[in-house]
Amino acid sequence: MKTELNISDMHLDVLKEIGNIGAAHAATSLSELLQRKIDMHVPKVALVSFDDMFELAGGSENVVVGIFLRIEGDLSGSMFFVLPIDSANRFIRRLIGDPHFDFLTPESIGEIGVSAMQELGNILSGSYLSALSDFTGLKIFPTVPSLSVDMVGAIVSFGLIEVSHYSDEVIVIDTKIIEEDGNDKSVDGHFFLLPDPPSYITIFKSLGVM
Repeated sequence: MKTELNISDMHLDVLKEIGNIGAAHAATSLSELLQRKIDMHVPKVALVSFDDMFELAGGSENVVVGIFLRIEGDLSGSMFFVLPIDSANRFIRRLIGDPHFDFLTPESIGEIGVSAMQELGNILSGSYLSALSDFTGLKIFPTVPSLSVDMVGAIVSFGLIEVSHYSDEVIVIDTKIIEEDGNDKSVDGHFFLLPDPPSYITIFKSLGVM
């Protein structure tokens, strides 16, 4: 039976504030890793339908690089970070020093490239979940992230199985990554946060915004 999540603008504003704190921490870590100034912020947090979520990522058949992890501890749920392939290639080429690395060319990926992308996912998701943990006082543990290069629909469908029994909506955390290298190149990624239904109550009760 599906239920209304009753998430208000106040709830989303709180999540956006937490997201920006996490983004600031992630930007510091990425700057050190990439040896250049990186700025990150969360321009928007929204509660959207599954169909709208796919549209935000370029359509369910758009091929992207996706990082998936489960959230455990006082909360449970799934989190995805979806990044355009061109953007992911640029980050990983810089990280591993291989200008020919390409997620669309399987023979060029290799263990080093996969590990580098997983580390990027660790930094981004870990920074956000750490900020959420600090705000709520809840113990939150991310699993080791897994990497996929596939259509958005295929990557995210696994995480939708549980939540789709209760709701048709998901929290989308837009993330803008800016490389301040003279060109100020901007990369738009998306976090899809899918807490298991009881965890919504836990989060907002801990934040005092029930």
